[in-house]
Formats: sequence, C-alpha cells, structure tokens
Amino acid sequence: MTGKSRRILLIHPLGVNWIPGETDVSRIANIMAPIGLCSLAAWIERHGHRADIHDCFAFPGRDDEIDSYIRTHSPEFVGFSTTTSSFRDAARIARRIKEAYPRVRTVFGGVHVSALGEQSMREHPEIDYAVVGEGEETLLALLDANGEGAESVPGLLSRRGDEIVSGGPREGHLDLDSLPFPDYGKLRGFPTTYKLPIFNYHRAPGATSVTSRGCPFRCSYCDRSVFGQALRLSSARYVFDFFRHLKETYGVRHISSYDDNFTLDRERIEELCDLLIRARLGITFNCGARAEHLDLDLLKRMKRAGCWMISLGIESGDRDLLARHRLHVDPDRMRQSVGWIKEAGIQVKGLFMIGLPGETEETIQRTIDYALSLPLGELNVTKFTPFPGSPLYRDIRRWGEFDENWELMNCLNSVFIPEGLTRDRFEELHKEFYRRYFERLPVLLRYVTMLWRSPDSCVRFARHANVFFGVRNAHKKAKPCPVPPR
Repeated sequence: MTGKSRRILLIHPLGVNWIPGETDVSRIANIMAPIGLCSLAAWIERHGHRADIHDCFAFPGRDDEIDSYIRTHSPEFVGFSTTTSSFRDAARIARRIKEAYPRVRTVFGGVHVSALGEQSMREHPEIDYAVVGEGEETLLALLDANGEGAESVPGLLSRRGDEIVSGGPREGHLDLDSLPFPDYGKLRGFPTTYKLPIFNYHRAPGATSVTSRGCPFRCSYCDRSVFGQALRLSSARYVFDFFRHLKETYGVRHISSYDDNFTLDRERIEELCDLLIRARLGITFNCGARAEHLDLDLLKRMKRAGCWMISLGIESGDRDLLARHRLHVDPDRMRQSVGWIKEAGIQVKGLFMIGLPGETEETIQRTIDYALSLPLGELNVTKFTPFPGSPLYRDIRRWGEFDENWELMNCLNSVFIPEGLTRDRFEELHKEFYRRYFERLPVLLRYVTMLWRSPDSCVRFARHANVFFGVRNAHKKAKPCPVPPR
C-alpha cells in the first residue's frame, strides 16, 4: 500500500424489481449474504484500508443509515456491487450521496457494469469509477493511489472531463487460495439475519460460499463478464478450512455452495469429502453440479461428507432446444444422474428455465412432462432473461419481444417472450409448470417430511404462511408466479 489508509463503504443495493401490485416473496424465501462484498472487504483490510458493508437487501429502506455512516466516518469512497436488476437502485443511492457529500467518490462493480460499463457511466454521471471484471486488485489500486492516475489502472473506467477513459483489461488472475476468507463479520446480524432458500437446507443457521471463479462452458444464456471462461478453483484444503472457519467462528451448521461447477474437478471433491469425513465438523452442505460430472461412487462419498442437496441445471426437457443453447445435451444422462443422487440419499433439485429463443408451447409442455418424469425432490422454474453480458443479448430482438427494463431483469419477471407465444399464454404455462408439479401427492408428502428434515424451513413457512398463500391466490388471478432465486 502507498500513502495513508483509505475507508470505503460497500453497498449491496436492493432494487425495486417487481411488477407493481405483485407480491415479492424472494426476501422471505431467501436472504443471501453478499459474499462478493465480504470478500472485497477482507481483501481491502488485509492491505491496510478500512471497509464496511451496508446491505440494503437484508435491511431495506435504511438510506438514513448510509447518510449517518458517511457523516460519522467520512469515507473517501462508496462502492456498489450491482446486478442488472439492482443497478438503478444503486444509481439512485449514488445520486443522493453525490448531492449531499460531493467529495465522496463512487465506484461501481459487478456483472452489470462489467458488461455495460461505458454506457452505464455515460448515462449516470453520479458514477465516478467502474470496475470491469474481477475487483480485488483493481479496487485496491484505486484506494492505494486515492484515485490519482486512475486512467491507467487496468480494469478501471474513470472520467477525464467529459471523456470516459479505460485503463485497459486486467491481465492474469488471482490464485484463489491466496485470498482471505470472506469477512462475514461485516454483515449486521450474521448469520441469523441471512436465510438460505426455504426447504433447501437441513439445519440453521446457514451460510453461502463460492469456491471457484469462471466457467469453461459457453451456454448462450450465461453472463461471464466478471470472471471469464477460465475456471479457477480453491483447493480442497482451503475449502475445508473455510467451512471449519464458518462453523467455529459463527456457529454455521449448513453451507450452500453457489459454484457453477462444484464437482468438475473430481480429485478436489474427493479430497474435500475425505477431510470433512475425518474431521466430523457437524455441518451439512448443498452444491450445484452438471450431470456429466457425477457418478454413484462420488455421490456416496459426498453423502458421507454431509452433502444434503445437489442442484442440477436441467433447463429444458426438449433436446433440440437445449442443443441450440448449451453443450453436452443428454436428457438420458441427466435422468441417470438424478437417479444416482436420490440413490445416494441426497436431495435433488431440478433447475429449469422457460422462454429461451426457439421456445414454443410444445417445447414447454415437453419440459413439464420431462420434469414430472424425474424423481426430483425440489424444483425451480425461472424465466429466461437476456442479460447484457450473455451471448444472446446483442441480437435478442430477432427471436421475440424484449422489454429491456433493467429493474425487472431478475429471472422472475417475463421480460422476453419468444416469437410465436403471447405474454398471457407464457404466464399461464409458467403457472401450469408449478401447479402440475406441486399438485402430486408424493411431492406434498415430501414436504410433510420437512418437519424433521428441515424444521427451520417449516417454522419460516408457518410464520409467513399468509404471504405464501396470498401469492398462491394471486396466481388464480393470472398474475406471474414469483419463485425464490436459485
């Protein structure tokens, strides 16, 4: 570090990203810790600066607390990590800060500005800097120099008069094992304030983790603007030490991993499982996986290590539609993997997406039939959203009707309607998907078993039953079906 220590307030914006009049149950069903900001805070403080976090998602409507923090602590910088749906809310907060405290400089990062950085800055003069891509080294360079020479910092967009200047791309990547553990202690009330997706965990309190960056696959609907295509993995020992840290420091009993490809490196997962089995930490965990990276022997080892649920990105049951948008399309292999997960004694969650370009009523019906034929324990159906950094974004209007309303682009609202479908019919099919899944007796009985499998989820559901049933009644009025994030 050069010069004196700087202070930055990192803000996780909320975003008003629901159709007016709808009931948004996402904050009840899932309040996820902003792990990216926790990682940045730990990295910044390791290098001698000060960082704090204000989470608008966990504590909405608290603009006054942001004002109080700035008056009390006088940070040189305020940073925002934004998705597409939360970007406008971050811009709103940044405008308030710049109007009241013009000396404070604002820094935006995250997936949205990594994809549309220059456009975002042109349209929003309240943004002083934008971090494009991975944030640790770029943000540290900005703090170390207190903004001086920003135009030459790789990975950073800055202003020079009316001009937006780029420092060029940042080459190379950090070794993930060199990073400090995310500082969850910066989050007010952690871990009890934060809730994993309802019915998706064994015991409380829970926490989230990310043990990799990048993805080698090139699905048409995914945005890789921040971490790119090169896959990097934390080592098994690092992940184990992190899990133990969460248990010993915060009393965490269940960890949900949000990696895209948790099981891609089999040797890493085998080593991690062996470490967990020997240590007997008394924690359980969830993860996501691709079907081609699973087999029964590995799944049985994961079960012994505490794996409670695996989420599979199935997306569609129509082979031809899938082949247009992703590699390694094999519905039969997917079916086999679902069966193996269940045989190993692990809960299995199917992740589906409707509305991809080329989708028709017939392909959606095939997907519904396919989903109902699988022995899934849990299901989530999102609506395809053409995010700015995804391969489909540039030409998306060739394939249907796109309402590019950033606030509503959260995979829950219908912003893209494929050619040949009407919005009303698309909404009906989305509701039908859920209705046909949940009206089956085996599924209903499974939720009865949650009384002992996930008692905390049952308590949460009972406490907010009026909200959940209110949403159910709203569906009868042909409104969109809100579902918790994946």
